Amino acid sequence: MSNPTPFEAEAADRVTHIGADAEMQELTAGFLRRSIELQYSYNYFWMGRPIIQYPQDIMAMQEIVWKTRPDLIIETGIAHGGSLILSASLLALLDMADAIESRTTMDVLEPRRKVLGIDIDIRAHNRAAIEAHPMSNRITMLQGSSIADDIVSQVRAFSAPFQRVLVCLDSNHTHDHVLAELEAYSPLVTAGSYCVVFDTIVEDLPRDMYPDRPWNKGANPKTAVWEFLKSHPEFEIDRTMQDKLQITVAPDGFLKRIG
Repeated sequence: MSNPTPFEAEAADRVTHIGADAEMQELTAGFLRRSIELQYSYNYFWMGRPIIQYPQDIMAMQEIVWKTRPDLIIETGIAHGGSLILSASLLALLDMADAIESRTTMDVLEPRRKVLGIDIDIRAHNRAAIEAHPMSNRITMLQGSSIADDIVSQVRAFSAPFQRVLVCLDSNHTHDHVLAELEAYSPLVTAGSYCVVFDTIVEDLPRDMYPDRPWNKGANPKTAVWEFLKSHPEFEIDRTMQDKLQITVAPDGFLKRIG
C-alpha cells in the first residue's frame, strides 16, 4: 500500500476525531431516527432510477469501488434497481479509467466488469426499466430467495470467472436471513474487498419502529454481523467508514476481508 498523502493523513485524523465526538454521535443519531420516520432515503435517484439509499452511503460505495476495483459486484435486493445502476456506472468508470491508463479502447458493448442482482420478487415494471437502462449491458438479474440452494449455486457459478468480488446485502433484514446470506456469499469476497451489510441501523433504533416488519432491535442485520464475526476472523468491521459518514444505515456493516 502506498504511503498516504498529507491530505489523506489529515483526513484520517479528522475522521478519528469525528468518530470520538460524543456530541456529533448524538446529533447524527437524532437525524437518522427522524429522517427514517420521514422516509428521507426514498427521495433519491441514480441515473433516473430510485435508489433508496442515503447520499452518504452512495458516497461510501463510490470510495470502496474505486479503492478495491472489483470485477463483479453481487447485490441481494433489487427493488427499483437504482443500486444496480449505481454499481454498474461505477464499474463503467473503472473500465474507462483503465482504458485511458492503458491507452486502449473500452468495449462498451461487452464490458468486462459486471453486476449481479438477486431478488425474491423482481416486479415486471422494475425489470423492464432496468433492462431498458443504458447501464443494462453490465447487469444480470436472478429471481429467487438469495439463500435458496439453487440461487446460491447460480451465483457461485456466475462468480467463478471474476478475480475481484464485492458483495452488498440488502434484502430481507431478519437476523437469520442475513446470517445465511453472510455464510453463503462471504466466501466469494476477495481479500481486500468488502461485504457491505445494509440496514444494520435497525439495532440502534427504538424497538418496534418497524411494527409491520419481521425484524427488530435484537434480531436484525447488525446482530447477524456480530454473530458471523465470531467464527469468521477473515473479516473485520471497517469502522473508519462509519466514523467518516456518521449518517449511514450500515454502522458495523462495512466488513472488509483481511484474510
